[in-house]
Amino acid sequence: MKTIKSMKTFMIALAAGIIAISCSSDDDNTPPEVINEEEVITTLRVQLTNTAGNVTLQSVDSDGEDGPNPPVITIVGDIMANTTYNGTVAFLNETESPAEDITEEVEEEDDEHQVFYTPAAGLNITTEYGNFDGDGNPLGTVFTLTTGDASDGNFTVTLRHEPTKPNTGLADAGGETDIEVTFAVTVQ
Repeated sequence: MKTIKSMKTFMIALAAGIIAISCSSDDDNTPPEVINEEEVITTLRVQLTNTAGNVTLQSVDSDGEDGPNPPVITIVGDIMANTTYNGTVAFLNETESPAEDITEEVEEEDDEHQVFYTPAAGLNITTEYGNFDGDGNPLGTVFTLTTGDASDGNFTVTLRHEPTKPNTGLADAGGETDIEVTFAVTVQ
């Protein structure tokens, strides 16, 4: 009888020890990893303004980038030759109501984002950054677009997440593309 009682005591002590070990707390004080999920961007809108008139370049992908429907790309207004425009770009998630302005997050996390403007060879457009992150590196939600003589070609707008900064352009920026849209533009 004494052996069974000793065995019961041993089993209870063993079980308590296993429970105590498995329930111990993590004492390294490491905070849990925060996962910053990628935002859904359904709309990219470039506004170009000057005294001659306004131009809007827009891409709307109403079912998101992974949906079956292609984006609807529009250009409203004429891009005039030998003209300088003040530009802004906006990123929206219009799957929500009201639409979520992702541009605010891009600007708040300016050290983790950069907008790139890439004219195709032969398109007489140059751009210059108008806003910067806290370290003086380009952000690009505000920019200046200057046209030369009449021309046409593709103009691509790319938002990169966590690019290498500083960089010499999109080719060595690294990071991940949040959204990229190519507009077929004509400088008149």
